[in-house]
Amino acid sequence: MTWLVLGLLLWSVPHLFKRIAPDARERLGDKFKGVVALLVVAGIVLMVIGYRSFDYVPVWTPPSWGMHLTDLLMLFSVALFGLGNSKSRLRKKLRHPMLLGVIVWAGAHLLVNGDLASVVLFGGMAVWAVASIFMINARQPEWAPYVGGSVAGDVRLALITAAVYAVIGGIHMWIGPSPFPV
Repeated sequence: MTWLVLGLLLWSVPHLFKRIAPDARERLGDKFKGVVALLVVAGIVLMVIGYRSFDYVPVWTPPSWGMHLTDLLMLFSVALFGLGNSKSRLRKKLRHPMLLGVIVWAGAHLLVNGDLASVVLFGGMAVWAVASIFMINARQPEWAPYVGGSVAGDVRLALITAAVYAVIGGIHMWIGPSPFPV
């Protein structure tokens, strides 16, 4: 569990640093971005190592229908994550689409994984995303929605979402477990 928690911390702390200590982050300038990237990548690696090495400790039994709902939620999660950088008309409706995508991703995975490692990993990522949203909204309560977007942007988002979803599904089928019920 140590590696998993350390990985979550190496992901969360650098991401939250500019929210927790914005003046210190500003003083560091752009030269700090490389260090942040290295810490985040190290965090991801440690999360994977920690998750895969965690002994299975059941917390609850996932519902039999959970995989079907998870597949749908994951498609929605990928779309939300992509929405943050898209030129879709939907972008003007949501303030934090990428963070919402992380929350949906985490919830979808918790729906089908009832073990302690999953609770720590996906629950931890959900807590980070929710905390980020609250911190951003508290610091910047006013929001200027995205201006623009087009039907072409909507179509591009849908196509990219489908492609990324297929790649993620393929990777899961390759490394296991398969996300698609048979």
